[in-house]
Parts: sequence; structure tokens; C-alpha cells
Amino acid sequence: MKNQIFKILAISGLILLLLSGGSDLFAKPSKFKVLVLTERGGQHEGFVVAALDWLKTCSAEKNFEITVINHATEIDETMLANFKVFIQLNYPPYTWSKEAEAAFVKYIEEGRGGWVGFHHATLLGEFDGYPMWNWFSDFMGGIRFQNYIAATASGKVNIEDARHPVMKGVSASLSFVLPDDEWYTFDKNPRPNVHVLANVDESTYQPASDIKMGDHPVVWVNEKMKARNVYFLMGHHANLFKSNDFKTMFGNAILWAAGE
Repeated sequence: MKNQIFKILAISGLILLLLSGGSDLFAKPSKFKVLVLTERGGQHEGFVVAALDWLKTCSAEKNFEITVINHATEIDETMLANFKVFIQLNYPPYTWSKEAEAAFVKYIEEGRGGWVGFHHATLLGEFDGYPMWNWFSDFMGGIRFQNYIAATASGKVNIEDARHPVMKGVSASLSFVLPDDEWYTFDKNPRPNVHVLANVDESTYQPASDIKMGDHPVVWVNEKMKARNVYFLMGHHANLFKSNDFKTMFGNAILWAAGE
């Protein structure tokens, strides 16, 4: 009789433990860690907030862990060694310390992790008193920022390499419309130096704009680097997260960059 009572109490205790959060004891460890470098405030804040909210959900579903920082000066080799993926979420290629730059260059050139960059990551030139980071320009295809559609516009994105893992499950029609972006232009086309995954059809801009490049890549990878890397020119407005195609590309990019 006493043994039965003990068993009942033990089972009841286990149930209470699970209901009170003890299920964490059985949680799977994260498959990998992701560092997210964000630019906070200003006109891109809405996109960044939406992206971080989405990342919380995605990380829980795909079982990876995210760490968010807001300043590149925190970066060094020791820090980056903890992360399998580095997401540059609209953070520009300046205001980095020399130590941070050197650590990032090794991370990319030696394939110490993967990289996913958005929008403001190609604000390449002389800005706010900082010189252009020439290595980063080469990493992005040898480009320099030239102009943008300040009023924003929607545009039709055409997939060029549907077989690339970043494009898995994206638009069966091989094209989709993304809203409210600035569609950066550059002093030259990065295409000769990178592998383009998608371009924007400038004739579809709504409202129409004269700010154009002609051939206009918007998603690309630099296969010359050992690190898996992908850059998305889009990333201005939170409305991008209303697009399933955009969210699918983002999720695919993280997993691919991680080697999953």
C-alpha cells in the first residue's frame, strides 16, 4: 500500500514539474547559434523590429539560438567563434573598429561561419566622416552606393537561380512582387563578380521611378569566399514581412549559411 502511495505521489510530482516549466529539462539543445548585428532607430527601425520578431519565431521553429547586438565595436575573433551564422541586419559597413573588421574578414575569408546581409549593408562610400571599407566593397562585388528611391516603390523580383537553396520553395512562377523598398543602385553592376540569384524588373516599379540601373541584381552570393554568404538588397520596410516569399528566402538563407 505504501509503495502505491509513493508511486502516485511521484507521478503527481512529475506532472506538476512538467506543468511548471520542467519540460525544459527535455528540450533539445540549439543546433547552432546566430549573431544578429542590427542598426536601431531611424527610417529602418520598423523593418528591424519586424525582423527580430520574425527571427524569434523562426529560431524556435528551426531550433537555433539568436544573440542580438547593436554595435559592431563589440565584435572580435573570440566573439565570432561562438556563432555559426552572422546576420548583418541593416547595419552599415562603417563605424566598425579595426579589430572588428579584421575579425569579420577572417570569419568570411576562412569560412569560420556563414553570413546573411540586408539592405544597408551595402551603404558603401564615404559616409558620416568614415572612409569606404574597400574589402567590404569587393566582398559585395566591387560596388559603391550611388542612389535610391527615397519615396519607395514596389517591384517584381525575378528568380534567376531557382535551384539555389536560398530559393527553395519561393514562388513557383519564379517571380513575385515585394512592397515599399528603396531599390538601391550602385556605381556599377556587381554581376561580373558575384553569382546573382534574383533581380528586380525596374519597369514594374509602382510608382514608376527614373532611378534605375538597367540590369539590377537584388539577391546574390560571392562564391569566391569560403564562407557561405548571401546579400539581400531589400530591407527597408516592415511590410516585407507580409510576403511569404521574402520570409521563405530569409529562413532558407539562415539554414544554408549554417550549412544545414
